[in-house]
Amino acid sequence: MNSRKIIYSIGIVLFVSIFSLQTNAQSAAVDQLHQLYIKTINTGDLGNLNALYTDDVSIRNSDGSMVAGLNNVKEQYKATFDNGKYNITLKTIEEQALNKDYMFVSGSFVFTKIDEPQMVQKGTFVNTLKNVNGQWKIYKSYRYPETTNNSGIVNGIYKAFSAGDIPTVLAGMDPEIVWNEAEGNAYADGNPYIGPDAVLKGIFERVGAEHEYFKLEDIKLHEMSNNQVLATLRYDAKVKETGKTYNVQAAHLWTLKDGKVVAFQQYVDTKQLADASSQ
Repeated sequence: MNSRKIIYSIGIVLFVSIFSLQTNAQSAAVDQLHQLYIKTINTGDLGNLNALYTDDVSIRNSDGSMVAGLNNVKEQYKATFDNGKYNITLKTIEEQALNKDYMFVSGSFVFTKIDEPQMVQKGTFVNTLKNVNGQWKIYKSYRYPETTNNSGIVNGIYKAFSAGDIPTVLAGMDPEIVWNEAEGNAYADGNPYIGPDAVLKGIFERVGAEHEYFKLEDIKLHEMSNNQVLATLRYDAKVKETGKTYNVQAAHLWTLKDGKVVAFQQYVDTKQLADASSQ
C-alpha cells in the first residue's frame, strides 16, 4: 500500500471515529435532557426550565395552542403544576444532527395526572435542540396527541341506532358497561344500568314502547382526552300517551376501552322531557 492510500485510510478512520464520538455525545446529551425533563414533570420543579429551554423557545402544545418565549413557557408550566401532580415517560424514536449547533429529536410520551381527577394523555413530539454555550436545550417543540378511533366507534353506534340495528349498538358495549341517564330523567330510575342487557331492557325497550318516534339529530362528536368522546346532539321525539313532541338539546359522554364502550353519561333538559310526558 503506497503512502497516499495509507494517509487516505487513516483519514477515513479518523473521520469515522470523530463522527462516532460526536454522535455518542449528542445521544448522551439527549438522554440527559430527557431525564431532566422527566424529573421536572415528576417533581414540579420550575427551576429546571432554564436548563431545558432556550430563551427564545416556542412550543406547540398537544391541543394546537402555541406559546413562545421562556417566561411564557414558565407561566404555562406553573399553571399546570398548580393544577395537580404529574409524571411522564419519554421514548426517543430518532435523533438527527443537522450540524454542531442544531439537531432534531423525535419520540413518544405518556403524560399522566396522578391525583384527582386523573388523566392520561399519549402522543408524539418533535423537538429541535440548540447548542447554547455547549449545553443542548429545546429550541422548538411540537407535540401531537395520539389519535384514536374512538369517535369512529361512537359514530358507528349512532348510525346503527338510527337504522334500528340495536344488536350492533349492544355489541359496541363492554359486558360491564356502566350506563347513567341524566338525573331527573324518568329513565334514571334504574341508574346505573350495568351491562348491555340492562341498557336494552331499562332504556331502549322503554323508549321504543313509549314513543311514536325517537330520533337523534345534529350529532357532533368531540374527541376528548382519557379515551372519552363527547357528543352534542338533539332529541326529536313524540310521546305516544300524550301525543306531545319535543326537540331538545342533549349531550352524551362516552368512555371507551379497547374499542368498547365502558361508560355512558347522558345530559339533557329533563324538564322538557317531563313536560312532554305529562297530560
